[in-house]
Amino acid sequence: MSHAISNEVMIEIKNLKKAFGDHVVLKDISMQVNKGSVVAMIGPSGSGKSTLLRCINLLTVPEQGSIRVGAQQFEFGNKSALPKDRALAKFRTNTGMVFQHFNLFPHMTALENVMEGMLTVLRKPKAEARAYALELLQKVGLSDRADIYPQRLSGGQKQRVAIARALAMRPSVMLFDEATSALDPELVGEVLNVIRSLAGEGMTMILVTHEIAFAREVADQVIFMRDGVVVEAGPPSVVIDNPQQAATQSFLTRFNA
Repeated sequence: MSHAISNEVMIEIKNLKKAFGDHVVLKDISMQVNKGSVVAMIGPSGSGKSTLLRCINLLTVPEQGSIRVGAQQFEFGNKSALPKDRALAKFRTNTGMVFQHFNLFPHMTALENVMEGMLTVLRKPKAEARAYALELLQKVGLSDRADIYPQRLSGGQKQRVAIARALAMRPSVMLFDEATSALDPELVGEVLNVIRSLAGEGMTMILVTHEIAFAREVADQVIFMRDGVVVEAGPPSVVIDNPQQAATQSFLTRFNA
């Protein structure tokens, strides 16, 4: 899929390590993502993909290494501490994250869910927040569901509201953690269409996905992870269609991609 990619590095990760107790989940990960680029991370469950995504958003704190998103950089090591709440909140508004489970507020309508962050974090006037939330719901194809509560939305609709909610913070980067894996198969396409349109608009994105055919179509770079390391990385034409590593070949034989 062709879209404008800049030479500017938007995300830079160096020598990232993360362990939970004795279990080392990320082993010395380094990678770069250029502005406007779409990176798909694939690999077996437990390979560290979701942990890496959570580290980029600082929902999980690495033990070692550095993460830069845009102009904001954080170093991790013996003496490093997580930034203070305000700096952390600012950082997270710049890195929108969409999870496998939608985490919508059940007592708020679709519109109110999208408005909430703009009102409480960005301190936008209500009229401005409402106008932009309506614009975003239209963007994800849900302008007719603005006043509906989550329990009356399908899984695909909830996930599209979650995407609109993340976009409401005007992030420079979007992170998708298995955004379609909790959906019924017939609802996957409507969420992938939204991601596809964001790619066409030049949004920098990292997707953790099992949708191999979609990764081939939409990603500029595919990263195959296994056991906490990047085994193979490159364009989809190489990693998916002509993988060089036996582990990648073995993983992809499970998919009719």
